[in-house]
Amino acid sequence: MPELPEVETVRRSLTPYVINQTIADVTVYLPRMVRTHDPSGFHAHLVGQTINDLTRRGKHLIWHFPNCLMISHLRMEGKFFVSEESLPKMPHEHVRIQFTSGRVLIYQDVRTFGTFDLYDKPAELSTLKPLKDLGLEPFDAGFSGAYLHDQFNTRKGPIKPVLLDQTIILGLGNIYADEVLFCAGIHPTRKANKISLKRLNNLADCAKNVLKKAIELGGTTIRTYENSLGIDGLFQNELYVHTLENEPCRVCQTPIRRIKLSGRSTYYCKNCQH
Repeated sequence: MPELPEVETVRRSLTPYVINQTIADVTVYLPRMVRTHDPSGFHAHLVGQTINDLTRRGKHLIWHFPNCLMISHLRMEGKFFVSEESLPKMPHEHVRIQFTSGRVLIYQDVRTFGTFDLYDKPAELSTLKPLKDLGLEPFDAGFSGAYLHDQFNTRKGPIKPVLLDQTIILGLGNIYADEVLFCAGIHPTRKANKISLKRLNNLADCAKNVLKKAIELGGTTIRTYENSLGIDGLFQNELYVHTLENEPCRVCQTPIRRIKLSGRSTYYCKNCQH
């Protein structure tokens, strides 16, 4: 599942190909992916619009037009593909945007969980439905150990599922939650409200550092993720625990363990994390 580093990599790779491109036509093959308009309304709002900017909030891509915004979410396995010329309909293609330049932007999604929302420009992005309940992402100015301490104060459950709560920490998914906890030396079952401010300061720093490194390496290629130009990420070569069950810890050589927390596979080192 694409997480913050993968979505940021998609944004960076798409930007040179879509900025200042004017939409000539839009085809929606799977109407339920468009949640705010029917296909004809989606088409009517976008045709003639020029993409001014492409930004990101957590795992959401935000497409900026002169008169509106489009927010897309890749969900489990969505990806964008750019072609310099028109192509026959591709496997698992669900949305196609044709630009006046002849360039084509295609959205493919094997699981069909991706979404597109179109809105008039608001005064604040945070007021829009897909974004309004989201927490801080690790790169936000207010993200710190103190912020986590305040958010975790009433969370009596294990820390790992709490890290996946997008209303608290935006952009972390299963892969990076495991890696951040390893970096911080925190056992995934430790109760969130019992972690000291000192350790949470370290956790906040680890979240920033792990995600920064993952972005630099183009994300993590596990199963089906690749960026919008079909290039695999490289962060999987830097993993310390995730998917490495029974392999020796890179720090202490203790075999990595796997457990289930809230239905998600969770990987950790019993010696390095406590």
